[in-house]
Amino acid sequence: MAEGNGNPKQTGLMLIGMGPGLLASMTNEAITAAESAHFRYYEAYTAMWPTEELERLEQRVGQIKKVMRPEIEQPQEILNLAKNSLVAVLIVGDPLQATTHVDLQLQAMEKGIDCRIIHGISITNIVTGAIGLSNYKFGRQTTLTYPYANWVATSPLEVLAINRIMGQHTLALLDLDPTGAGIGQQRPMRPKDAVESISLMIDKISTDVENIDDSDAFGKLKKQAIGELIATKFTDWPVVLCSDMGADNQSITYTNLAKLGDLPGGNMNCLVFPASTSDVEEKALLRWSREEG
Repeated sequence: MAEGNGNPKQTGLMLIGMGPGLLASMTNEAITAAESAHFRYYEAYTAMWPTEELERLEQRVGQIKKVMRPEIEQPQEILNLAKNSLVAVLIVGDPLQATTHVDLQLQAMEKGIDCRIIHGISITNIVTGAIGLSNYKFGRQTTLTYPYANWVATSPLEVLAINRIMGQHTLALLDLDPTGAGIGQQRPMRPKDAVESISLMIDKISTDVENIDDSDAFGKLKKQAIGELIATKFTDWPVVLCSDMGADNQSITYTNLAKLGDLPGGNMNCLVFPASTSDVEEKALLRWSREEG
């Protein structure tokens, strides 16, 4: 498998990181690779670029076809083309941040198709430094999802609880798809949606916490962490809203969940839940406080 620098081959698959949302933030290597492709696909269900920036990219590199979850998870069309042509899949951020794209890479390898990775700037690179929290103190990241029909995922809250009891900050990405199908109708989650989703998670997990299997050390930790989390007043939880990171109009707001729902956010948002903070981290966070302006 080819990866990194070097002249692209005339056949194969390229997974190209587009960066956070601006053509100006896309690397020269990524733009050159996209220009060299015979076919270009833009994966638009795990994350999205602003429409005007995508149009600018298309003017620069050539025609781009938008694809959703089915085309990426069942990539017969893409892989068949890659046997005899050079195919680019353009992915917001870094191409290997999602297991979906790792699976696409592995499927290409299994079929003997050369797969080249062109890395891009990821939201996970930007957020920690931008808000001033130590990258070393972040635990597992998660995604806050929309409730689908009568189903409410509580795993994001479990991640937050375990990180919190370990003194680790949590990066929470926000869902794009109210349907959960990954076939279109994208509507990036707003701050108000995120608060409502967290509230539903708390209601559900509060009734299930006693049923958590605590027969091993991790189970005990998980049960304790969730119990301590739900015992707090969730509207008081500190949170950092990060909107349109990497763009000219990016914004950062340090607030709590009670006030988060009143914030408009941007085109794309994510949340950071700080755990215990050092003096330097707390001072850095206060720069973004609503009360501090």
